[in-house]
Amino acid sequence: TRDLRLHDHPPLRAALDRSDAVVPLFVRDRAVDAAGFAAPNRLALLADCLRDLDSGLRDRGGRLVVRSGDLVEEVCAVAGVAEADEVHLAADVSAHAHRREELLRSALSARGCRLHVHDAVTTVLAPGSVTPASSDHFAVFTPYFRRWSERAVREPLAAPRRVRVPDGVGSEPLPARGDLTGLSPGLPTGGERDARKRLTAWLRGGIADYADHHDDLAGDATSRLSPDLHLGALSPVELVHRARRAGGPGAEAFVRQLAWRDFHHQVLAA
Repeated sequence: TRDLRLHDHPPLRAALDRSDAVVPLFVRDRAVDAAGFAAPNRLALLADCLRDLDSGLRDRGGRLVVRSGDLVEEVCAVAGVAEADEVHLAADVSAHAHRREELLRSALSARGCRLHVHDAVTTVLAPGSVTPASSDHFAVFTPYFRRWSERAVREPLAAPRRVRVPDGVGSEPLPARGDLTGLSPGLPTGGERDARKRLTAWLRGGIADYADHHDDLAGDATSRLSPDLHLGALSPVELVHRARRAGGPGAEAFVRQLAWRDFHHQVLAA
């Protein structure tokens, strides 16, 4: 879903720990496109991410399976062909994601297949894991951040060394940026490889001045990592650990922005 990477991927790691063969699957959910998310720039970055993920999986002996349509129907179809016992999924927070998850759980259960939903994949802390005494979520950031900062952040997971995909599971052709029109000039290349390069460059340079200049949009002093976080080419958990290792006021300010991101996720979840 929004976890298009190999590094720090709890659902993939859990699946590989449980079985010697897995099917990495991405479903182009038509309901997401119909809701207004089929903008050219987003589709281009998504296409880049899928192609990069497929390349990384092939380097490890696997491949990415891509389907389009209703997510529940497509997941169940692939699970049937693969004779899967389990499906592993990253938790998400929107109302659509929650409805989709419950429908998928019910449909898979009817086929004797279990759904495992993993928290802290698209966020640093799971929504609902930090709550005030009187509510199911924080409505004000400062007390949330105080509690958020006290919580231990899990250690990032290494990328798998090998991924084996069973035969017989078909895939659509991967989408390509070149098939799109109306892209913004200078749109960066999406995908985990380039995202990790951007992150490394950011930690070596721009983060030092982030505390003073992160609100200066004309000064081009932000991380430029938002698309990578949104599509999951980068792990927010890994970003917190690497920023804290870098240290300094800029790193502290950057971690605070990641906490703001978690804050709004828990508001949306509630």
